[in-house]
Amino acid sequence: MQHSTVTRVVATAGVALSLALTGLALPGEAQAPRQPGNPRTSEMQRGHGRLFAPQDLGMLEGPDREAWQRPDQIMDALGIGEGSVVADLGAGGGWFTVRLARRVGPNGLVYAEDIQPQMIEAIERRVEREGLRNVETVLGSPDNPTLPEERIDVVLMVDSFQEVEDRLTLLRHVRRALKEGGRLGIVGHRTNGGGGPGPALEDRVTPAEVRRVAEAAGLRFVGQNLSLPYQYLLIFAR
Repeated sequence: MQHSTVTRVVATAGVALSLALTGLALPGEAQAPRQPGNPRTSEMQRGHGRLFAPQDLGMLEGPDREAWQRPDQIMDALGIGEGSVVADLGAGGGWFTVRLARRVGPNGLVYAEDIQPQMIEAIERRVEREGLRNVETVLGSPDNPTLPEERIDVVLMVDSFQEVEDRLTLLRHVRRALKEGGRLGIVGHRTNGGGGPGPALEDRVTPAEVRRVAEAAGLRFVGQNLSLPYQYLLIFAR
């Protein structure tokens, strides 16, 4: 496959996991009431659950995001490194995509996937502006990211799982895209409060529910990282 200017899938090929895992048991987390004044109130209701409005992208990229999102820690836990093939599902404006692209280097590849054409256009502009040549954009559908089969080392979903309506079908397609032994990382906001950014509490998905759907799709739970300030990282393998 030719490396084109924009790609939104984050996969790591044959990279050993450096899992900074805090344990394998998922904590039970209860849903909490909705908090007012959240950016998610401007989301659009469509067949893909709740989609973030492209005109609100600035809300996702505040100057403090690097500090609380900790992208390097997430990529380390998933074993993403030089030469990895990665898919960034629900890439939005490409904030995480460009960081993945820098991490995998010129011998790696990032598929940047989104289901909104406006997001794909935003990613392409960003990748062009930053001079990256190892990103390919992918316009997916609500339940199918349309990734190449058995090609991806790591698929990453950051703050996007709660937006998916048919999660089981989506993750079945993700499993097909992963290489044997490939990893899926799902980053979501904690559902037991804790403050910080993110969607309204009632729109968040518990780790237990993420695990239930992923295992039903044929993925194996590997572990979790709970050291992020406001989020959890769950890791699954094909």
